[in-house]
Amino acid sequence: MTTASAPSGASAFVPGQPGQPGPAGQPGPGHPPVPAATGVAPAGSSAVGSAADAPVVPAPAPQRRAPSRRRPGLAWLGLTPFAAYVLLFLAVPAVIAVGSGFTTGDGAFTLANLAAFRDPSVLRAFGGSFGLSAVSAVIGAVVGAVVCWALSALRPDGFVRSMIDSAASVLAQFGGVMLAFAFIATIGAQGLVTTWLVSAFGLDLNADGAFLYTVPGLVIPYVYFQVPLMVLTFMPALEGVRSQWGEAAATLGASRATYWRRIALPVLAPAFWGSLLLLFANAFSSFATAAALISQGGIVPLTIRTQLTSETIIGLQNVAGVLALGMVVVMAVVMGAYSLLQRRAARWQR
Repeated sequence: MTTASAPSGASAFVPGQPGQPGPAGQPGPGHPPVPAATGVAPAGSSAVGSAADAPVVPAPAPQRRAPSRRRPGLAWLGLTPFAAYVLLFLAVPAVIAVGSGFTTGDGAFTLANLAAFRDPSVLRAFGGSFGLSAVSAVIGAVVGAVVCWALSALRPDGFVRSMIDSAASVLAQFGGVMLAFAFIATIGAQGLVTTWLVSAFGLDLNADGAFLYTVPGLVIPYVYFQVPLMVLTFMPALEGVRSQWGEAAATLGASRATYWRRIALPVLAPAFWGSLLLLFANAFSSFATAAALISQGGIVPLTIRTQLTSETIIGLQNVAGVLALGMVVVMAVVMGAYSLLQRRAARWQR
């Protein structure tokens, strides 16, 4: 039987002989004992194996620096000019106007002036203001929401989107005498569009009277600045609707109509109703455009002007202050509801 011989220069392995390794990796006779893993490599050994056996020392946690706090006095100092402006030109006049409704001509306190709310002319003025504000707000909200939906398909940094956003910011503040003159020149009694419709189609917009100079006719110029305001207030809510929601609904088998009915519309509803209330408050408090088109009352702001120039309700004084009180109460209720809806809508815009 032939046995394999060891190559030249190498000694054959004989168990138990000095210099030969023991079983299972144990040092054999004549070998020095293996040092314990201490993280320091023994002399003559490689540093690679010792680095792997060394215990890992965790790095110290970074110390957080305490946030610096600004002095409250310096922070509030920046609001001083704005606070002074609001106090002098908004708060003080409002308190004086409302307080005048509780005084007589001699300055004595009275509650008898509140009887003005039972006067038919005052009730008609509040009814006209509510109707005008509601109709213009609904039309402006619906048209503005459609415009926002169309804008959502455009690039936010695109040219068309930027131009429309800029135009909405300007037109939302375009009111007063300038707006009234623009509509007088367009659809007034001798306006450009009015005369063209008569000559081209025989259609007279003012056949039953000057429609633009009535309370229902105010809806047209009011919608002009209500739609841009709706675009400014509702667009952030529509941008908060994430595309992942539609993709997830489609993955689960929902149709596009189901997505809008069950997901998108419930999310957008608080923002829509909040914007609608804001448009209502905007129309309810508008004065300059209506004053340039209508000479006498019909809505509450014009009735207040009439009461300031001539007392028309016999037996009552400071009726203008009573009407101002009514407007403040209506605006407080509307803005309170708007704040609640905006707080609910803000959860989906974070």
